[in-house]
Amino acid sequence: MSKKSRKKSTKTPSGIATAKKKTPKTRATTQTKAAKTQRTPAGKSTGSIAKTASHGAASKQLNSSKSKPAAKPALTEGQKAPAFRLPRDGGGVATLSDYAGQKLVLFFYPRADTPGCTREAIDFTRLAGAFTAAGTAVVGISADPLKAQEKFRDKHSLKVPLISDEKHEMLEAYGAWGEKSMYGKSFLGILRTTVLVGSDGKVAKVWRNVRVDGHADQVLEAARSL
Repeated sequence: MSKKSRKKSTKTPSGIATAKKKTPKTRATTQTKAAKTQRTPAGKSTGSIAKTASHGAASKQLNSSKSKPAAKPALTEGQKAPAFRLPRDGGGVATLSDYAGQKLVLFFYPRADTPGCTREAIDFTRLAGAFTAAGTAVVGISADPLKAQEKFRDKHSLKVPLISDEKHEMLEAYGAWGEKSMYGKSFLGILRTTVLVGSDGKVAKVWRNVRVDGHADQVLEAARSL
């Protein structure tokens, strides 16, 4: 073999080797581009899907916040008090007809054994004798289960009957269930409310957004004036 042939043969492998080194870079670049431009069967890029999913979730939250249950007409003075039949502490049930012919105070509180609700229940218990003298019965209502109501009663020696309305039926009928807000979030819950029912079975007075301090005394004065 001549020197020229040897030079040609040595150049060829070198050329091939160089081509092989460039090939992986070309494939890697192609794969990267393919990944960037990858599309789903729907014809959208993965980036577009992420944006769409995020927008859809936000829309769902907005829609759910708008789809609130229709508010029931507010209970007004002079209206016939809505009937109720619910379990009470100590067993048995409490009904509106149990108090027929006498005045009745219904105080709705958010949760048993919380500070404000405890003070309110203790205040009505303190004035229980005065309410009886005024021909007025007093009943407390919340959505707590009976066990929680009875524990609440025993812990604070409460002397007023406590009704459990876990399904919110009476709460809604008396306008004590509605939208509340806390820390910038809205939710449905018990609105601290008191209703005074006259001996004729009609609503005599309604207190909404009750402030606990001095409230029981105000209700007693209203009951005495009927």
